[in-house]
Amino acid sequence: QVQLVESGGGLVQPGGSLRLSCAASGFTFSRYVMSWYRQAPEKREWVAQITSTGSITNYADSVKGRFTISRDNAKNTVYLQMNSLKPEDTAVYYCNTIYRGSTYWGKGTLVTVSS
Repeated sequence: QVQLVESGGGLVQPGGSLRLSCAASGFTFSRYVMSWYRQAPEKREWVAQITSTGSITNYADSVKGRFTISRDNAKNTVYLQMNSLKPEDTAVYYCNTIYRGSTYWGKGTLVTVSS
């Protein structure tokens, strides 16, 4: 059974940093692309993606240069390092994978950027 569990969210001031983690189980993590999405009221947005080996990453324009996606295949974990956070980054952040044709999501972790 595929499980994705996000952690690391919280309240941070504008300009601050957070690192999100997503622990995966139930599939061969090292073989699959992983992504981060975020959900703000009335808006779901793709944030970043990383290939199975971590050799290629892609980012939404809104986070490019501020966020970094990475993975540790030995720990079955994908990360999202978020720097220079802005109030508009406030959202619930989800990790995601597509395994055997089905899309899986974690329950999300809330990031609030506010002074």
